[in-house]
Amino acid sequence: MGCVMGQHDESGKREKAIYYLSKKFTEYEARYSSIEKFCCALVWAARRLRQYMLYHTTWLISKLDPIKYMMESPALSRRMARWQILLSEYDITYECNNRLFGNSKDRGTRAIKIGLPRRRLDLWKLSFDGASNALGHGIGAVLVSPEGNHYPFTARLNFFCTNNIAEYEACIMGLRAAIERDIKILKVSGDSALVIYQIRGYWEVRDSKLVKYHNLVVELVREFEEVTFNYFPREENQLADALATLASMFKANREAEIMPLQMSIYEGPAHCFSIEKEADGQPWFHDILEYVKNQGYPGQANENDKRTIRRMAAGFVLDGDILYKKGKDQVLLRCVDNSEARKILEEVHEGICGTHANGFTMARKIMRLGYYWLTMESDCIRYARKCHKCQIYGDKIHAAPSPLHVMTSPWPFSIWGMDVIEPIFPKASNGHRFIFVVIDYFTKWVEAASFANVTKNAVCKFLKKEIIC
Repeated sequence: MGCVMGQHDESGKREKAIYYLSKKFTEYEARYSSIEKFCCALVWAARRLRQYMLYHTTWLISKLDPIKYMMESPALSRRMARWQILLSEYDITYECNNRLFGNSKDRGTRAIKIGLPRRRLDLWKLSFDGASNALGHGIGAVLVSPEGNHYPFTARLNFFCTNNIAEYEACIMGLRAAIERDIKILKVSGDSALVIYQIRGYWEVRDSKLVKYHNLVVELVREFEEVTFNYFPREENQLADALATLASMFKANREAEIMPLQMSIYEGPAHCFSIEKEADGQPWFHDILEYVKNQGYPGQANENDKRTIRRMAAGFVLDGDILYKKGKDQVLLRCVDNSEARKILEEVHEGICGTHANGFTMARKIMRLGYYWLTMESDCIRYARKCHKCQIYGDKIHAAPSPLHVMTSPWPFSIWGMDVIEPIFPKASNGHRFIFVVIDYFTKWVEAASFANVTKNAVCKFLKKEIIC
């Protein structure tokens, strides 16, 4: 990590560096995330430069804003919370700028720059791809705005062309679309090394069919103030590749109108839903409400269903048209349907009742607020697991990926080894010719005895006498 501290001169127009700091991350600090490394560097610099920063306003010039991260993070770890308290005594203002400090010319030194990429607010990105197969030829291009919005373009080529020609056609279509939108700064990326390096001038255009395409691209490039061409692998160009493949395999009628494609992201399977919804549109407590209110049963209910409804209704109380569930402490909890339950989950988990909590804590908070539904605890657990912020900023649980297994020995090498020495000739005076040896691998203790014949009863008697007892 590195730090440069500067100060304005008396005129306030020039800056000069007054302090340089540098330090290598320790082994555990090197495992921090990028934003945590920035926070660690800021805290370390604040400790070293406390005498400068404590009584003056400090302008923080950095690639990222660690102050905003620590102040707006929904759930801070113990380390981040300690850093937040430490930085609270300083007056630090964040400024996103690529320039740090420039010395005056009369000192004979040049301006100091930092090697951090500055984000261009007017930079657009273009990715293109072409596809040629037995079903036809198609091209696709995607324009990405500075805000991250994607604008796809696709076309089918009804004339014969090679794969390289299709790549040039896709590039030209994307450039023309950018010119129509009056884009001046463009970053073009493609997975065709031949097209990219020919446009950049690294490779020579030898195919006569590609010369006209190359010249057209050169003319279109002149319409931009700044344009760069970059090559990246096909794995990073999936959207443009999918559009080109779709256009090559789909035969569209000229009169047919195809609406734009809209892609959604589903975080879980279709059959998984936070709150179970009844097929008839009624809430989960409808049958219980009817029984408590009118002593009625559903039309298709059998004797077992009626018995279950009566048993469940014993724990509910009706007040007007509102059904309440009696808690274990006799506190009444209002029963809510699926739409109300979903709204309660969002409001409780997103911080209105505290920081992002886990599923079990959420369920207890909801009960303390006076609400109840049957699948409350399981719904809270599923909702907390799907929370994107909890997955990013939550504490890492260092647990084994598989269930833990209990070890058979209380400590390593706490086991006994047994062995029998082969028959000894000649026999001993008492007729014994076998030696039975038992060794404790932990203490290296040895127990031995001689036998005429090593039988089951003899071994059990020896172990019981010498080892167990």
